[in-house]
Amino acid sequence: MALLRKINRVLVVLLVLMVCLLLHSTLLRASTRPKVSDHWKNLDNAAQVPAARLSEADDVIPVIICASEERMGATMAAINSIYSNTEVSVFFYIVTLRDAVKLTRQYIEKTKLKDIKYKILEFNPMVLQRKVKPDSSRPDLLHPLNFVRFYLPLLDINHKRVIYLDDDVIVQGDIRDLFSIKLKPGHAAAFATDCDLPSTHEMVRSIGMQTTYMGFLDYRKQGVKDLGINPNDCSFNPGVFVADIGEWKKQKITKQLEKWMEENFSHNIYSSAMAGGVATPPMLIVFHDKYTTLDPLWHVRHLGWSPDAHYSDSFLHEAHLLHWNGPFKPWNYPAVHLDLWEKWFIPDPSGKFSLVRPERNG
Repeated sequence: MALLRKINRVLVVLLVLMVCLLLHSTLLRASTRPKVSDHWKNLDNAAQVPAARLSEADDVIPVIICASEERMGATMAAINSIYSNTEVSVFFYIVTLRDAVKLTRQYIEKTKLKDIKYKILEFNPMVLQRKVKPDSSRPDLLHPLNFVRFYLPLLDINHKRVIYLDDDVIVQGDIRDLFSIKLKPGHAAAFATDCDLPSTHEMVRSIGMQTTYMGFLDYRKQGVKDLGINPNDCSFNPGVFVADIGEWKKQKITKQLEKWMEENFSHNIYSSAMAGGVATPPMLIVFHDKYTTLDPLWHVRHLGWSPDAHYSDSFLHEAHLLHWNGPFKPWNYPAVHLDLWEKWFIPDPSGKFSLVRPERNG
């Protein structure tokens, strides 16, 4: 009996030790597990407010825009147009990849943009692993920075509301008017619907642009059918929007967007061969019937879809924001309405970014 009791004591001690080891292992894994926020790095610069984080109380308008090395001049033209057309304080969150950080800072500090308020944020594309497939039809649409808009709450910012802009836009109006839009209760963002502006309908039809969900989702797939979205519903363009960060977090928008990226990775429910590439369809799904509509003059788009289709001068003069979405960009040639973009272009002090223009004889 004494021997049996000794054996029992040893077994109890061993059991306690095993439980302690399991608890220690679990806690260690939890403390060392990488967070999604680890994919962002805040890079200090001279223009950053030194003493405290910017907040709503600072009375600034936060604008998020991406800056890729190959399109740096486009980003700077957009920033220049915003900064030059408002009297209010604007703070630019410029998101880029590691290899373009130095170029971004140099472009700002060695040009007329040196007085803007800004912060450079580095995006780690590893967050997109097993979410985006390689696709050769429009490789530019697969650039990691195209997906920054999905991760707005994870940026190192402290604002309740932000403006997100693609780099191929020019702002002709006062950005505070866009920022001051009233979002409907329960809406995390405001976009411009593709059926909103009669003045654009003729041009859109002439270039065969898609304006409904049918052009973005593969309705032959059961996963798309199960969504219950009418294929003839109007789509929207996510290249310009105002976001309520609190509502975005509350509705777990980022998690929903990632779910549909993973769904496409596994079942190919859309592709970059379709109208909006692979960044637009998840936004269309998640925000279907759940967004506030922007004033259409704050997103006059499709300027980059054809080198031959033009808007009238009077209409373009009224527009508050112009967007060269599509393959024909205004820093390349051919493209349309080049003068409206080029007036905001600032030459690259490093000489890496240059305009493509036809040679003029004589």
